[in-house]
Amino acid sequence: MKLFDVYPLYDVTPVSANGIEVIDDKGQTYLDFYGGHAVISIGHTHPHYVKRLKDQLNKLGFYSNSVKNPLQEELALKLGRLSGCDDYNLFMCNSGAEANENALKMASFHTEKPRVISFKNSFHGRTSAAVAATDNPKINAPINRQQKVTFLPFNDLDVFQKEIEKGDVCAVILEAIQGVGGLDEPSTEFYRNITTLCKTNNVVLIADEVQSGFGRTGKFFGFQHHGIRPDIISIAKGMGNGFPVGGILIHESIKASHGLLGTTFGGNHLACAATLAVLEVLENEQLIENAAKIEPYFRGLAAEIPQVRRVKGRGLMLGLEFDTSTALSTGFEVADLRKKLIHNQNLFTGGANDKHVLRVLPALNITKAHIDIFFNALKTELQ
Repeated sequence: MKLFDVYPLYDVTPVSANGIEVIDDKGQTYLDFYGGHAVISIGHTHPHYVKRLKDQLNKLGFYSNSVKNPLQEELALKLGRLSGCDDYNLFMCNSGAEANENALKMASFHTEKPRVISFKNSFHGRTSAAVAATDNPKINAPINRQQKVTFLPFNDLDVFQKEIEKGDVCAVILEAIQGVGGLDEPSTEFYRNITTLCKTNNVVLIADEVQSGFGRTGKFFGFQHHGIRPDIISIAKGMGNGFPVGGILIHESIKASHGLLGTTFGGNHLACAATLAVLEVLENEQLIENAAKIEPYFRGLAAEIPQVRRVKGRGLMLGLEFDTSTALSTGFEVADLRKKLIHNQNLFTGGANDKHVLRVLPALNITKAHIDIFFNALKTELQ
């Protein structure tokens, strides 16, 4: 049997890691400025994280949600306190796609309406409703296209208002900062206005914080930069630092009933231990504050590179957008730059659907010294 060939792979085989360093099977060390799609939030093999998981595995690795799990209750309390969302209720699942799937389902249950508003260049996952709300026809199979989703541009309030006032919209789902789409984000004015329109029209506002949550933007959630409160928040990626875990925070105004949602593996004991460890490290080592402090230093160094048109994003969810009038007109491609950074400079970075953007998503414990190394490597490859 062979693996199903769906991933274009770099010729690198990681076998161990520590902090932001990854070591391959040849003994080569790489600096990880991508974190495996923004998953590594507190660094690889953080000792507190490893101990938390080992200790829990020695007690109980798994039992289903048919019995009480005090770790889930502990997690809900700690997450509510650290995020400032203690007036929400937590439902746990296994991934970001599942989180968005359940968020959309809850919105439709709550409003008894069928249509979803999403946004151009969005990415919400690959499960049925989540991929239908994703603006990428290549991964949207015919079976998913039957679902009712309307894609709108960011920051066009008139178009948005006309759509939401048609009366059949159950949910508006948006990323505070688009990850795969290329680090675009709605304006504060737009975010606040659509929040008001959702409330007026009995529409559930879903904040997709799968990539931007857990401190990555310099606040616990990306939407907090805009001073709004969504009805449902979807979470995953940095939540487990590599352990598969996801969830949704559901505002207490949306009521639960037995059997409405369910999962076999979601919220298992190891997933809870991993997430609790992440929260404890984020708090004890002030990593969210570090993400906010590193951003201006990163932007300052980026301003010294003539090929960089601008830096998009916030905190440590950043994208370098290259100037098409200089770098790209000479045959330069971000995809080629990524290959050079891996093979010549031993640096992991990320791409985006926007071919002009290089994504930078390191662990939140990264230092200014690491940022210096990154920009020295970038300058070398851009010469």
